[in-house]
Amino acid sequence: MSRWIDAVRRHYLLTLIGIVTLLTGSGLLVGSLESQEHGTKLNLAAPKPKAASPQHEFANQLSAAFRQAAQEVLPSVVMIRTFAQAGGGRDQTLSPFEEDPFQGTPFDDMLPPEFRYFFRRGPMPPRVIQGLGSGVIIDPSGVILTNSHVVDEQGKVIVRLHDGREFQAVDVKTDPKTDLALVWIKGATGLKAAVLGDSDQVQVGDWVLALGQPFGLEGTVTAGIVSAKGRGLGLAVRENFIQTDAAINPGNSGGPLVNLDGEVIGINTAISTRSGGYEGVGFAIPSNLAKFVAIQLAEKGVVRRGYLGVAIQPIEGDLASQLGVKPHEGVLVAEVYPNTPAAVAGIKSGDVILSFDGKPVTAPNELQSLVEEATIDAPHKVEILRDGKKTTLEVVVREQPAEYGMERVPGRLRRGGRPMPRENESFAKLGIQVETLTADVAQQLGLDIKEGVVITNVTPGSPAQLAGLEEGMVIVEANRQKVTSVSDLTKALQAKPLSEGVLLRVVTPEGVSRYVAIRVSE
Repeated sequence: MSRWIDAVRRHYLLTLIGIVTLLTGSGLLVGSLESQEHGTKLNLAAPKPKAASPQHEFANQLSAAFRQAAQEVLPSVVMIRTFAQAGGGRDQTLSPFEEDPFQGTPFDDMLPPEFRYFFRRGPMPPRVIQGLGSGVIIDPSGVILTNSHVVDEQGKVIVRLHDGREFQAVDVKTDPKTDLALVWIKGATGLKAAVLGDSDQVQVGDWVLALGQPFGLEGTVTAGIVSAKGRGLGLAVRENFIQTDAAINPGNSGGPLVNLDGEVIGINTAISTRSGGYEGVGFAIPSNLAKFVAIQLAEKGVVRRGYLGVAIQPIEGDLASQLGVKPHEGVLVAEVYPNTPAAVAGIKSGDVILSFDGKPVTAPNELQSLVEEATIDAPHKVEILRDGKKTTLEVVVREQPAEYGMERVPGRLRRGGRPMPRENESFAKLGIQVETLTADVAQQLGLDIKEGVVITNVTPGSPAQLAGLEEGMVIVEANRQKVTSVSDLTKALQAKPLSEGVLLRVVTPEGVSRYVAIRVSE
């Protein structure tokens, strides 16, 4: 028995010795691992020598140009925050509670302060709307250029400089027609003004940088190229946007678009987006237009513009062949308004304006810019093409009325009233049906014109529809002949084969006059 007990003792003793040995070894192993983890000297790869290939050298030079342009303008870029009251909230006079039912109870301290408004009699306090945008210093005395829509709300405007200092604006002047504004601050020293470059020299494909505060991220710089020029989006009365693929997002509005020389060539204004963020298409107001507006706002407080008093449209496609010019060669006068400089000078609808003061024009916004920036109450030379012959007229440009060019209230056919009269004679080859304009129909359309032929139906897929004709438009001319009735339109269309094209002057339900060219295959 004792031998059996001794044998068991020896077995447990050996087992214990093995466990201790194993634990000791494990400890040494862990210690070794820890020693390697914290004590190993890393042998990092050394940086390679600077690449000297032409490709790398060019890339480094471009990077340096970006960096230098950004460093040149960033100190001039500011953040603009606005605080405007939106009026009081809903009236609580009819609250079912005469007083706060939680007052004096154990729940009194737990009730959020804003929740107590439900138990107050009288109006809610006014809400504060906050806005965020960008701007650029253009005068070291404290003059900042930005967008009108950034500061157009009545309220407090706070400007934060690149170095973090903040100042409240002491004055704001806006020009809604171009969506530009000037903001003044006082007491700021050491301001650096950016240089406004010549946007006329900008070419499609040029590298540009967009600077600003997208989403409130201060001092952000993005890069891209000029994608197009002369864009119009219908956002402002006067548009001649520079299009770019440099990333522009909410908060960039009012910030500068900069060339690689560190010159401001545009003021970032809008993006084309479905998501609300950057999708590769942004727009900036050209610096030359911004310079003109800024000088006027600073010196006069308002912008004085010249005007001719014409409705104009671009010349494209079949319209160019009908007029005997190349596409984008000049602009077409669709209508001349009475008692305007153009009417006095003898400009007529159907004229093609080729140049203004010797400068060729290829698009409506080009002519608008030239005229608006022209010297007021002074004569200017206007070259036109009329009936295939070139001639030069002298026009005395006058100051544009304050409301001139602002969006007109569109006329619309009444719903549920007397239906528009149906057409008796069908112009099947063109794809339209028409009716002589009556006073009743003119009233329904909200038009001032008294004579013409109203389009009552347009055949889907017809030449008329493809040319842009729509129901409700009024034809007032056909092939240069005045149209006052259906018979007038019939005679004008029969004067020459439809295959040679038809030139119509129409008035839209919005009251806009324009020319439409239609070609029919016979």
